[in-house]
Amino acid sequence: MTIVYLVCFLLMAIAIVLLLGLTPESITEDIMRFASPKQTLRDKVLTARGKKKSRKLTVELNRIRDALYSTGKGSQFTVACAASLLGIIAGCVVAVAINNYFLIPVFAFAFALIPFGFAKRTINYYDKHIQEELETALSIITTSYVRSDDIVTAVAENVQYLKPPVKDIFAGFVAENRMITSNIKQSIKHLKERVNNSIFGEWCDTLIACQEDRTLKDTLMPIVAKLTDVRIANSEIKGMLSAARIEYYMMAGMLVANIPLLYFLNKDWYNALMNTIAGKITLAVSAFAILITALFMFKWTKPVEYRK
Repeated sequence: MTIVYLVCFLLMAIAIVLLLGLTPESITEDIMRFASPKQTLRDKVLTARGKKKSRKLTVELNRIRDALYSTGKGSQFTVACAASLLGIIAGCVVAVAINNYFLIPVFAFAFALIPFGFAKRTINYYDKHIQEELETALSIITTSYVRSDDIVTAVAENVQYLKPPVKDIFAGFVAENRMITSNIKQSIKHLKERVNNSIFGEWCDTLIACQEDRTLKDTLMPIVAKLTDVRIANSEIKGMLSAARIEYYMMAGMLVANIPLLYFLNKDWYNALMNTIAGKITLAVSAFAILITALFMFKWTKPVEYRK
């Protein structure tokens, strides 16, 4: 009977999608509209003055969307939004399948986060490659710039020695300055926007200031050295962060594995856990605890980021 309910539920979901004419683009717009409610003039003024912060959900969705577009993979955000809606449906289906309606909000929320988790992994993978090449690229370009006093020439002379994706970023900078605009400051600003790195942003800001005062170019190398400091710090704490994650995965895995294990050890306890109201609530609370602790674990075990 449960299978019949699940099939009916899926058919109803498909029918709703077809009747409403939902598309990945429309789903994305609806999610962003829900996450970013219309602000009043007073709200906008308070936000601009820093007296009112934007909703964390809005900030996080905007950050993921902007990061994916900056990596040239903006379509993945639309896919992630559509997959998130499907994840909510799938979470509800799984909760209904095991006959525990208390798990519906927990599973729906957890399954909805999975697509955005993969999107963030794509961003992190891209940022990791940039971090690996950025230190070498800035060192070479800065040395050449200090010698030549021409940033476009310094980049053009060394771009062939760089590796993707940093090579493509600096090649675009040279092409923009030589074919589109001769405004170096504007080109540097566009270059800054293509890399989500505070040290690189500081390097670009100093480079812009160097166009007015050439003596400031001697301050560029100490900025590049900060990349080395961050890399060394990350390599030192990488082992500790990995150990913490492994311990968490083991603890969460043991907690989940106890449920099927209980079926073989004591079926009465298993039936009490799966088929009674108290047992179902216990499962829902446990799942919620795993979800919340997982979110905090990912937040607290992120690599070190330099901040001014």
